[in-house]
Amino acid sequence: MVAAVRRVMSHDSGPFWQFVKYGVIGVLSTLVQTAVFYVLASTCLGCLAPDDVAVRLLGLPAAEVSDAVRAFRFAVATGIGFVVANVFCWLMNRAFVFRPGKFSWYVELAMFFGTATVATLVALGLSSALIRWCGLMTTIAVALEVVVSFLVNFFVRKFFIFKG
Repeated sequence: MVAAVRRVMSHDSGPFWQFVKYGVIGVLSTLVQTAVFYVLASTCLGCLAPDDVAVRLLGLPAAEVSDAVRAFRFAVATGIGFVVANVFCWLMNRAFVFRPGKFSWYVELAMFFGTATVATLVALGLSSALIRWCGLMTTIAVALEVVVSFLVNFFVRKFFIFKG
């Protein structure tokens, strides 16, 4: 049993287990980003509106600020969560999924962040605009940001980083 777990957790686990580990790390990274976001959104940045589902269901504190201020603070909280989550994701992928060493660690990290940054900026721009101009609920904007970011990440990596 221990040997089987070691084999699955190694870099040589095969494509199926690499894909599974990549997916699990992606989910964990999303949870890290979301947790950081909500800690900031409900404390020092205060960007949850009183009618936000996270305020109603989780009892998080709301902030009485304009939609423009809320949109800016949403972007800041998302940016901080993005950095924390992507460092976590990169480290976990290096440790459990992909064999590092094709590039120097700083080039590898830059490429990893570059792809994720493009995806997040597209998603963040859309979400922030919908908060600011349509009054979209912050929690719905977070969910939209995750979905749009995932889609952009997938297509950028598939068609521009990995050929085919």
